[in-house]
Amino acid sequence: MTVSPEGLQEVRPLVLVRPTSTSAVQRAEQRDEANFPRPVRPVEPGKVRLGFVPEEWFQFLYPKTGVTGPYVLGLGLTTFLCSKEIYVMEHEYYTGISILLMVVYAVKKFGPVIGQTLDKKIEDIEQSWRDYREGSIIQVKESMEKEKEAQLSAKGQDMLFDAKRENVALQLEAAYRERLARVHSEVKKRLDYQLEVANVKTRLQQKHMVDWIVKNVKGSITPAQEAATLKQCMADLKALAPKA
Repeated sequence: MTVSPEGLQEVRPLVLVRPTSTSAVQRAEQRDEANFPRPVRPVEPGKVRLGFVPEEWFQFLYPKTGVTGPYVLGLGLTTFLCSKEIYVMEHEYYTGISILLMVVYAVKKFGPVIGQTLDKKIEDIEQSWRDYREGSIIQVKESMEKEKEAQLSAKGQDMLFDAKRENVALQLEAAYRERLARVHSEVKKRLDYQLEVANVKTRLQQKHMVDWIVKNVKGSITPAQEAATLKQCMADLKALAPKA
């Protein structure tokens, strides 16, 4: 039970029967069409005699009464009803006969035209139903084909996903190696800087030490020692020079 926007309660019927695996809905493909054909709506009405008596009544009475039996039964039954005044022929009776004659005339005169018009409308309606059914079948088949294509595409997506995962893994590996090379380069630059700083410091220390030693040595030599040393050097050079 639901409440509509107008405030009225709508009561929905309770469905107590549902199709099962043995019902005609689920087992229609196993129907015995030969012994149990599907009912078909008759297009034309059944045969009648005298304008209103069904043909089946005559066929039912033939084995028991013969050919004239149904007619004799009808005539006798009418005579009995009229003679016993069960059916009284008053003024309404003649009015009914007049109306019956007019109805028969109208049916004979306008019946075929009206019948053809109604038959045409019925054929149009049935054709629209057939077109709708065939269109629905075609649409369902197209949907099935599209579903199969979608399933094939989904299977191909697995391969595509694997390729994408591999590409992502290669990109991550390339980025890792690039960063690793960058770290190596930066560390090498820093080590080279520290080495150069150490070399410069060592050279400055050596230069300072040499200057300090030379300065101290020069400071410890007196002018007399310097003159004596210079004379000794000159003498050594003269001694080493070849004699003329």
